[in-house]
Amino acid sequence: PARARPERPRNWTKIVGYRILRALQAVRSLAMRLTTKGRYAVTAMLDLALHGVAGPVTLADISARQGISQSYLEQLFGKLKRARLVQSLRGPGGGYALARLPASISVSEIISSVGEGIDATRCGGSGDCQDGLVCITHDLWMDLSRRIDDFMSEISLGSLVERGEVQMISRRQDALSGHPDRHDGRLIDARVLN
Repeated sequence: PARARPERPRNWTKIVGYRILRALQAVRSLAMRLTTKGRYAVTAMLDLALHGVAGPVTLADISARQGISQSYLEQLFGKLKRARLVQSLRGPGGGYALARLPASISVSEIISSVGEGIDATRCGGSGDCQDGLVCITHDLWMDLSRRIDDFMSEISLGSLVERGEVQMISRRQDALSGHPDRHDGRLIDARVLN
């Protein structure tokens, strides 16, 4: 005999739609935590690693190539300088340079230096996700956060500079920004940077 289907409430479509919307908002908020200041800081640092071989790089040049406002870059580079990842050079021909070799700077270090962490939890890792108590999936999201951070710790600026697609995109950005590469249109071999 065929089983009778349970009757759905009248507002079933609204309930399902609401749950889907909440899930999408949760995913979007997770993505925002992984892509705000930290993403821009990594982008700017990679630009600096690619272009800083010939000398200091100005924030105006990074801004033109990467489409990040110069005032926002100033805030980020203040934090990167305090974390001793970059150094500023004043005067004519001044700008910023990496404070260490690209191979010794991890993506995770860049992200944490600007006050961003990799956090997949709803509660920011505090454990008060559900009415002041730990939620049922808290440990799962904490584990995910740790794994992402471990993954980002294994990636250095030097390894990103070595990627062919990164070099190709950098050449395109140089051409489009009107700020030609300061090393005769060629990217320096990544082995020099390591």
